[in-house]
Amino acid sequence: MTRLEFLPQAESDLETIGDYIAQDNPRRAMTFVRELRRQCRKITEAPQAYRPRPELGKGLRSCAYGNYLVFFFEEPGLVRIVRVLHGAMDLEAQFAEKNRS
Repeated sequence: MTRLEFLPQAESDLETIGDYIAQDNPRRAMTFVRELRRQCRKITEAPQAYRPRPELGKGLRSCAYGNYLVFFFEEPGLVRIVRVLHGAMDLEAQFAEKNRS
């Protein structure tokens, strides 16, 4: 069974998403973040089925869920969730920031 790991930035992204949605609907914020986490667990079942994103990082893949994209790396027996971002964001800028740090 493939393990799932959330990197700190991905955890922060989920918290930010939840906080944003909670401004209008606290209950939906909780359920939506749970749905995103469930989708991340689903990725572990067939990580190679998701879109490669070489323009954002070597070995990076993404999975769409609603208006959001889950970005991850796959290693033998492990899927690492690195970011969860809204699809309207400047994705290249988000990953360029990470690469500068």
